[in-house]
Amino acid sequence: MPILAHKIRLYPNNKQETLFRKSCGVARFAYNWALVEWTRQYKAGEKPSYFSLNKLLNSIKETEYPWMKEISKNVPQRAVENLSRAYKNTFTNIKKGKKGKKAGFPKFKKKYHHDSFRADTGTSKQSPNTVKITKDKVKLPRIGWVRLAEPLRFSGRIISAVVSRSADKWFVSLNVETDQKLSIKADLGSVGVDLGITTLATLSTGEEIVGPKAYTKQLKQLRRLSKSLSRKQKGSNNRAKAKTKLARLHFKIANIRKDSLHKLTNKLVTNYSVIGIEDLNTSGMVKNRKLSRSISDMGWFEFKRQLLYKAEMTGSKVVIIDRFFPSTKTCSDCGMIHKMPLSKRMMVCDCGLVMKRDLNAAINLKHKAVSSTVSACGEESSGFGGLTETKLASEKQELSFDFIEKLN
Repeated sequence: MPILAHKIRLYPNNKQETLFRKSCGVARFAYNWALVEWTRQYKAGEKPSYFSLNKLLNSIKETEYPWMKEISKNVPQRAVENLSRAYKNTFTNIKKGKKGKKAGFPKFKKKYHHDSFRADTGTSKQSPNTVKITKDKVKLPRIGWVRLAEPLRFSGRIISAVVSRSADKWFVSLNVETDQKLSIKADLGSVGVDLGITTLATLSTGEEIVGPKAYTKQLKQLRRLSKSLSRKQKGSNNRAKAKTKLARLHFKIANIRKDSLHKLTNKLVTNYSVIGIEDLNTSGMVKNRKLSRSISDMGWFEFKRQLLYKAEMTGSKVVIIDRFFPSTKTCSDCGMIHKMPLSKRMMVCDCGLVMKRDLNAAINLKHKAVSSTVSACGEESSGFGGLTETKLASEKQELSFDFIEKLN
């Protein structure tokens, strides 16, 4: 069964919030301690593991770190487990030949930077999870019942619970093993989606989804609060207040962006059985200083991530077109390839086609997605209930655009 996460805001009292802060500190300390110990053992020729480090920490924490007794024993254990998983992912990526940030080694955690801790007892099926939930409360080990802003959206077995802080607000992310799926509203066939900068997305149907551009709209306020923070004396209460104000604004911007992406991806996976998108080199494109802010403000990477996991919940197919496919340069009517600089916003072809470049690209992505799922030799099948990420069919087995239009 798939595992889905629901992040819910918490309303802790003063005592519970103090335990939250202490738990974040213990989790950060245990993670950093395990990172140092893992590195030392590895250089000494030993074979560090989660079990050996956890056993070592349990043997010394009563004498060297007695303040760990104030919070649940699960917190440092899960922090060491997270480090072990981070190292495992690192070596897996190195074996696959991945470089850069994906293959980077774990780094030390900083105070007040992504504060969080795991409150569950682990993923073992033999030992039941001590995290319990009702309609409006969640029970966490050593912390007790904490009020929830809304009930849990999914029903099933709770796998893990991660408590985190964003700005001055606390949240719990519950991973639930469930068989719930998104309800399909209508099967409108296939669609191509072209992501843009001026508009969030252009669909092959001609619909344009305007992005909220939350960061750009709040840029003036961000600069004002950033300047105000820089003027405050370090360690003062006024600096802490200014830091909280800035964090709240960043949190608001992130929520606006995620909300627009969730609405768009929900609409796509519940209405279309085949969705064609382009495999954009987002990390390379944001290096362009003239476009980086606009690209990051739209959230292209988050759009793809949401689309892929939601497609599994409806059975729709997401076909990722190769980034070198000339979707923008190719005429969607006759197939002629043109020179299309970024300043040229209209596709004007000798065949008589006059169309916006984004709409033309979306139609080409739709054609390519359908040709890869409905081929003459039956390499892939169309409709709900298929694979999430479809491989492109071979070029010799592509259907013509005229035949695809007849199918639709």
